[in-house]
Amino acid sequence: MPEPRLRLDLQIGSRAVRPPTPAQVRRWTKAALGKPGEITVRIVGSTEARRLNRRYRGENHATNVLSFPYALSRGVVQGDIVLCGPVIAREARSQGKTLEAHFAHLVIHGALHLQGYEHSRPRDAQRMEALEKRLLTKLGYPDPYNTP
Repeated sequence: MPEPRLRLDLQIGSRAVRPPTPAQVRRWTKAALGKPGEITVRIVGSTEARRLNRRYRGENHATNVLSFPYALSRGVVQGDIVLCGPVIAREARSQGKTLEAHFAHLVIHGALHLQGYEHSRPRDAQRMEALEKRLLTKLGYPDPYNTP
């Protein structure tokens, strides 16, 4: 079965940390998609992440990932994933993960949100985390929820 088609736009709005390559982001995003996608992934600094989080979630701090799904159109997943490089780097260090593995996890996490997955209720969180673990294992990364 062929992989879903993906139109990906990678934007590097901050070079505070070494960003993943376009090939890595494409690989991670494709792994999470069950259908074709048109997705923008933007890597930002703490200031932009805080501004977006405050505006769209009402929280005044930079967060690791924000997802902005558009309406599912013609069976195509459309949306934006915003990743905060400095927050991801800090979390990776404190959780004993590689920067690459943490970026992979959060790209997949964001792509699942674009497809309607949520984690606000315990049952939904278990379902989403199980899928994240499966996808990351398939890509050769460790369980992101099993931190040392």
